[in-house]
Amino acid sequence: MFPTPVTVPAMHTCADSQCACIHDASVERRAQLSRRGRQLEIFTIVWAAMEAGVALAGAHREHSVSLAGFGWDSCIEMLSGAALYWRMTHEMDHARKHRSEELSLKIAGFCLYALAAYVLVESVLELRQGGEHSPGWTGMAITTAALLTMPILTMYKRRVAIGLNSRAMMTDAAQTNFCAIQAGIVLAGLAVRSVFHVGWADAVAGLVLVPFLIRTARAALNGESCCAH
Repeated sequence: MFPTPVTVPAMHTCADSQCACIHDASVERRAQLSRRGRQLEIFTIVWAAMEAGVALAGAHREHSVSLAGFGWDSCIEMLSGAALYWRMTHEMDHARKHRSEELSLKIAGFCLYALAAYVLVESVLELRQGGEHSPGWTGMAITTAALLTMPILTMYKRRVAIGLNSRAMMTDAAQTNFCAIQAGIVLAGLAVRSVFHVGWADAVAGLVLVPFLIRTARAALNGESCCAH
């Protein structure tokens, strides 16, 4: 007597399927960005190792405190790059990702504070001694190479940081950008010393670096260099 009930398909099935597709695409995109981040950190480690070796050897030979600071900063970049590589391997594990991110920021921050203290003391001592008048061609070569390379690397790191909403990667990008600024300052100091034989120019360049180092260290420890969304 009663009409046979008609089964109506659930209206949310397509929507659920679409959401699942979007979620899968998002996961795939994050995995792709994470791989790209690891590749960038491998390049950072290799470049920083070469940069540190050349800069520190040149600093010893040419008696340049600013170039020594540049070389030690490259060593910090190697450490930061290794920490970021480790963080990128945990991108799909949210709990471990956040722990590794916080550790990466702390490592970079404390190392940069230590470097700022080193550069400050060495620059003041060099100024008191009157500076060094020997040319710094090795330092000028490596800082020119960094000045050309680091802005490009910074751009790619920022893209990955925004895509992953990663504070650690954004701070690392800021540190890479600082490397370019630092290279420009060291290059200017060495050029003035080498061309015009102004002995104190290198020490002044070192002193100019200190506020940048402190600001970058503070940003790392406070997590200020983070993504907007």
